[in-house]
Amino acid sequence: MGDSRPDEEALLRRIAQGDVAAFDDFYRRTAPGLAVRLRRRCADDGMVAEVMQDAYLAVWRAASSYVGARAGGSAAGWLWTIAARRMVDAYRLQARRPLPHADLPTDALTVPAAEDEVVDRVMDDPVADAVRDLAPELREVVQAMVLDELSVRETSALLGVPEGTVKTRARRARALLRQVLS
Repeated sequence: MGDSRPDEEALLRRIAQGDVAAFDDFYRRTAPGLAVRLRRRCADDGMVAEVMQDAYLAVWRAASSYVGARAGGSAAGWLWTIAARRMVDAYRLQARRPLPHADLPTDALTVPAAEDEVVDRVMDDPVADAVRDLAPELREVVQAMVLDELSVRETSALLGVPEGTVKTRARRARALLRQVLS
């Protein structure tokens, strides 16, 4: 027996028309998975909650801009792209805030980046070290495609670079990782 519920793309079309029930359904379907993915990147539950709120507000406001399957993407990928960008914004904002312990030496206040924490938890030490040593533009492609399981198209949208650039950076990163880990 087939599922008669609308898919996420149909829900986004209804959300674009102001359908609150469709938004509620979209949220119930996608929020648990989004929370898990965000928690892999951030241990701060408050920040995860804030990012989720911002991401779903953006979905409500921008559902009409979703082009979806016509462009080779998915509703979940679009949502993740929004949330990942909000997470980066939240980390940037946090980095600009003054730290409460101004009397401590600067090296005592060093906090690892969220991406470094994720790499440490997900990968073995030699692999994590090798990924961390990649140039930032290569590392962000590896993180998006491997850790976040995004497609080339979704990674391109997330990073704001052409798909060809994503593919080139992924190839360069794989070659460098192979070289370092062999």
